[in-house]
Amino acid sequence: MAKNVIIIGGGPAGIEAARTLARSGHTPILLEKTSRLGGHLARWDRLFPDGQSAAALLESMLSDMDGVKYFTETDIIAINRLAGRYQVRLTNGISITADALLLTTGFDLFDASRKQEYGYGIYDRVITNADLEAYFSTRDDWRVQDPKVIGFVHCVGSRDEKVCNRQCSKVCCATAVKQATEIRQLFPEATVYCFYMDLRMFGRSYEDMYLNAQLDGVRFVRGRVSEVSEDGSGRLFVKAEDTLLGKPLRLTMDLLVLMSGIVAPEANKDFARMLKVQLGQDGFFMPQNQILDPCLSSRQGLFFAGTCTGPKTLPETLTEARSAAMRINDYLTEEKSGRLRLQTLKELRDSVKRDR
Repeated sequence: MAKNVIIIGGGPAGIEAARTLARSGHTPILLEKTSRLGGHLARWDRLFPDGQSAAALLESMLSDMDGVKYFTETDIIAINRLAGRYQVRLTNGISITADALLLTTGFDLFDASRKQEYGYGIYDRVITNADLEAYFSTRDDWRVQDPKVIGFVHCVGSRDEKVCNRQCSKVCCATAVKQATEIRQLFPEATVYCFYMDLRMFGRSYEDMYLNAQLDGVRFVRGRVSEVSEDGSGRLFVKAEDTLLGKPLRLTMDLLVLMSGIVAPEANKDFARMLKVQLGQDGFFMPQNQILDPCLSSRQGLFFAGTCTGPKTLPETLTEARSAAMRINDYLTEEKSGRLRLQTLKELRDSVKRDR
């Protein structure tokens, strides 16, 4: 018998979990607050390490949504657990009841304007990784006009005690290398710098991507950018330190790209309050056991998948979404078996009473 499963968050994790649950015979109901499904994937151009099209991947996923119900532009007012089921009340007046609830609330990008020393929101030619990715998709951003010198600043809002984000965002180094290579291909005469703390290129083919970037002429500088200013023509003056050479640097640039890190969405606080579950100090949800069962929460029938529990790569996110769907299917099957056992015991007791 098909069971309803509510999935909150229509990014890659929510979509993949919904598709897997539908193939298992259940009825997933996907709730997304924005106007379209896809999350950050819908706003990205190319994916590391091999440059696969994000739009093509998302289109492939959305083309196989048979049996999935979904609502967009939908906010959640309240979540209650009644008689062993979850009831979710929406802003459009609809209430949905389900046998299990999956959170795939994803992540936000760090607000780069909080790092005032970099000048985002102050100087026109200081942009973020998301801004540059949008340019790759549209080729339409007046700030990116045949730049001759370009800089990338890693770990903006990640591993930073000053902004209370100690976690590594896990994907920023690879994204910076990918974008630095892409912009070199678009502007082959440009000089491109990457300022990093240390490069965390842990995935398959990631190291090859880094080596290829070096061969393409990307210059990697170990050290932080300390200050950014602007001259009258709009060019940027960037102060940094090369910690390997032990000397300060002062460079003039046409474009500076800030690699905004992954942070927990503010909405996690509301869901944690509604569901009475724990958040970590980083604002991400805490699973019952991060090693043995990272998809399981401390509440019965409530599950997690994707970056709602911390930074992950896209392949990790999709794998965890499938795992969560399988875990939910096991839970619903066990729940049904338990009810059948109780019903059988009741019928047996009633039969004994009649025989007496």
